[in-house]
Amino acid sequence: MFDDSASEGSSKLRAQVEAGNVTWDLLDAEAPSAITLCDEGLVEEIDHDVQLAAAPDGTLASVDFGKAIVSPCFIPQIAYSTVFGYRHDKLTNKPTKMADVFNLKKFPGKRALEKRPDPNVEWALIADGVAPEDVYDVLDTEAGVKRAFAKLDTIKDQVIWWTKGSQPMQLLADGEVVFGTGYNGRLFKAIEVDKQPIEMLWDGQAIQLDGWVVPKGAPNKDEVMKYLRFATDTQRLADQAKYISYGPLRASSAPMVGKHADLGIEMGPHMPTAPENMKGAFFYDFEWWADHKEEMTERFEAWLAKG
Repeated sequence: MFDDSASEGSSKLRAQVEAGNVTWDLLDAEAPSAITLCDEGLVEEIDHDVQLAAAPDGTLASVDFGKAIVSPCFIPQIAYSTVFGYRHDKLTNKPTKMADVFNLKKFPGKRALEKRPDPNVEWALIADGVAPEDVYDVLDTEAGVKRAFAKLDTIKDQVIWWTKGSQPMQLLADGEVVFGTGYNGRLFKAIEVDKQPIEMLWDGQAIQLDGWVVPKGAPNKDEVMKYLRFATDTQRLADQAKYISYGPLRASSAPMVGKHADLGIEMGPHMPTAPENMKGAFFYDFEWWADHKEEMTERFEAWLAKG
């Protein structure tokens, strides 16, 4: 079995299929990528209730995972979020909402943002007054896209762009930025393990789903399905939260989340899906990004190139 979780996994899989030489058995994929790969017929459809384990009380996997099954090919695993951390020792004012990141007067200093359109365009619109539930309706219009980039223009010269998950943590640790987006699990480590002077700004967190897809023509499909049945059962998804603050996507796993394996602290409050952390969250429209990722990436790169 060979598992490659690289961000360019989708393009690599397409190349393998085109060459008629599929060597991967399993691919880690975010929800939009899984939807696209499924629509293109590059990954296997899954009968979740047959091929995945039921919950301990007999609840079928399709019910236990619920809306996390965003595609017939997607095998859900965890919810994580892209969220802001900030250096509490370098800001005179305490930020309370994501829109504060766009307020350079009250919160001066550099920001670290991921070098991709999402969720930056969503954050820009929300900071500009668009209700989270209306973001994708606005982005469906040319005026809405221009509005998002116009808002990003207001902080563009104060942004350091990152491409690897470790980079914003280092930028925050070194004091090169006062705000930095990051994956909530990495921010948890920086705060709770590394004891950096960083706090989490949960408002505006962008909830994302991560899971698995099985390539069409996977050479060891039977063994892969045995592994997935084990790895995505209720206990295993609850157990992963002992090591990183990513929320298990089975409803039956949530009550079983306990303490961190080394720190001994309760992990429930550190999950992106914890009720308190969800108050200002917004959920990706995975179908929208599956349909618009290419064009929005081109727009974003052209915007970056304008200097």
